[in-house]
Amino acid sequence: MSTIKVVSMTGAEVGTVELNDAIFGVEPNMSVVHEVVKNHLANCRQGTQSALTRAEVSGGGRKPWRQKGTGRARQGSTRSPQWTHGGIAFAPKPRTYSYVLNKKVKRLALKSVLSSKAKDGEIVVVDKIAMDEIKTKSFKNFLTAVNAEGKSVVVTPEVNDNVVKSARNIPGVVTSPAKLINVYDLLNAKTLVIDKDALAVIEEVFA
Repeated sequence: MSTIKVVSMTGAEVGTVELNDAIFGVEPNMSVVHEVVKNHLANCRQGTQSALTRAEVSGGGRKPWRQKGTGRARQGSTRSPQWTHGGIAFAPKPRTYSYVLNKKVKRLALKSVLSSKAKDGEIVVVDKIAMDEIKTKSFKNFLTAVNAEGKSVVVTPEVNDNVVKSARNIPGVVTSPAKLINVYDLLNAKTLVIDKDALAVIEEVFA
């Protein structure tokens, strides 16, 4: 097991903690990570796009001119796709883009990203992440103190309203309870800031 230092919210070192190699020490499988990111983005799509087909556009019931003898191409309706104000050929309709991945695949992808973060030194373990009040400035000072400026994911053991509301106006900062961390947010962040108790939850849930 690898050892990582534990810091306080002021950035002072207060001890060390061991990282479980079953989660933070696996060989990253980037093809699996790619599949999980694609799945996440597909599941985020609304799929509400819609356009009218020729059957749904109003008008066009009468043949614009007779079939033969005019010298023009034969036309059956002014609402065919080639006409202005005509319907759309193969019009997109509301649909769901979501699909399900195997749980083992998602778990391997998460372990791969966590292991990569640990290897690159992009994990900060904090003794306890807590806010007495909702204050963005104080939370930003905390991130600066632990060298987690810029894009970061802050993981707490469970939902903490003061932490969530203090962090939500800081660009690039995402908060998450330990059981709901996802591959996309971790990849998108430069630093992973974990409460020590949340680290234990992650090892218990994903080991």
